[in-house]
Amino acid sequence: MKFTRVYLALAAAAAGALLAHDPAVAASVENGKTAFVKHGCWQCHGFEGQGSVTTSAGRVIANTELPEDAFAAYVRSPTGAMPPFRPEILSDSEVADIYAYLEARPKPQAAKDIPLLNNQ
Repeated sequence: MKFTRVYLALAAAAAGALLAHDPAVAASVENGKTAFVKHGCWQCHGFEGQGSVTTSAGRVIANTELPEDAFAAYVRSPTGAMPPFRPEILSDSEVADIYAYLEARPKPQAAKDIPLLNNQ
């Protein structure tokens, strides 16, 4: 099932699970990578957030179009197979760092720029 950005943003507000980290403290891509690995996110989503063909739960989460608050809300109260990550397990600053890490992942190449896909 696909979730729209609007639906998730509304869910974030309804759940009251908006990020509560200090906006003066910038999220860290390196800390996000560490937290992504430490908390096992990579097991379903891959090390680059690219998703997995072996786990139906491992959706692509790199370069998401979700706003940070909707991403955080989903991490706290997921609707799929993903377990919830409560603040006692994954702090708000770690969620912000993971979001920064995922947003920093390189964008995939366009199909037209991959020679093997253009050979006929």
